[in-house]
Amino acid sequence: MRGMRIGIFVVAGLFPGQEPGRVLANAVEWIVTAEEAGFDDAWIAEHHFMPYGVCPSPTTLAAVAAGRTTRIGLGTAVSVLSTQHPVALAEQAAMLHHLSGGRFTLGVGRGGPWVDLEVFGTGLERYERGFPEALDLLLAALSGGSVAADGEFFRFREVPLVPEARLRPVVACTSEATVELAAARGLPMLLGLHIGDEDKAALVKRYGAAEPGHVAAGLAYVGDSTAEVVRELKAAMPAWLEPGLAGYVPVDGRPRRPRDAGEYVDLLTRIHPVGSAAHCAETLRRTAEATGIEHFILLMEGMGEHRRTLENIRRFGAEVLPLLRD
Repeated sequence: MRGMRIGIFVVAGLFPGQEPGRVLANAVEWIVTAEEAGFDDAWIAEHHFMPYGVCPSPTTLAAVAAGRTTRIGLGTAVSVLSTQHPVALAEQAAMLHHLSGGRFTLGVGRGGPWVDLEVFGTGLERYERGFPEALDLLLAALSGGSVAADGEFFRFREVPLVPEARLRPVVACTSEATVELAAARGLPMLLGLHIGDEDKAALVKRYGAAEPGHVAAGLAYVGDSTAEVVRELKAAMPAWLEPGLAGYVPVDGRPRRPRDAGEYVDLLTRIHPVGSAAHCAETLRRTAEATGIEHFILLMEGMGEHRRTLENIRRFGAEVLPLLRD
């Protein structure tokens, strides 16, 4: 192994009794603390109209974090391509690339059939059929120079990109079709925290070609005792997940089977680095060996308290990162 890259994954979840603006301010402090603790990067999620995550613009939060840090990498996990114009997103990414001194990585995803499509006016068709066209237009806009479009969803004359930047996005992959799309374009995958090692390995195998840039998200919490940490997370996380996951509202009224929050927490605490420092390090090593993925971004905010999230970031940096890097 060439050495793991470990970052934090910022969802900015709204736990009971919290205020969204305060959570966003806290999230910036988590990123600053992660830099101090030795993490390699921080990736920020995008959500709309729900308490699962209160950051609707990860590029904006990344810009604030760029001004508060000097070393740590910054990324989006992910910017939803189905609800915005690819060229506008490319312009934002280019700005962040230049303003951060090259520390920014754009992660993009297809998103879901949610009410966001109605609110932002892009429509269900963009979600169902438009992702390949939008991705290709984004890649063209991030290749430097000028860009034009003559497709089903985008059609405009040639224009110069100002500022221009040559960036290689990461693509969130939850289906074989998206894996094949990413592989065909030579783009690394971002795999979600809802799947274990076996499913991750299957998607990497489906991708085919060797690609060192794949990223995997996970839940992480370090403590004195694995049993104690798991017990606390199982007590804390459902109060966030139950209303949070219910916020995914289909735009077309299609039936949606809600995920059981308790079962989901049980899954996350079993497959991810949750427990003692030795257990956390061994879990990440095992995933890396099973999948070939060496870049992990870890959700640190599972207890729902700002103080405890900061403590978790600092302790993970002091106790787990040295074990992985040794």
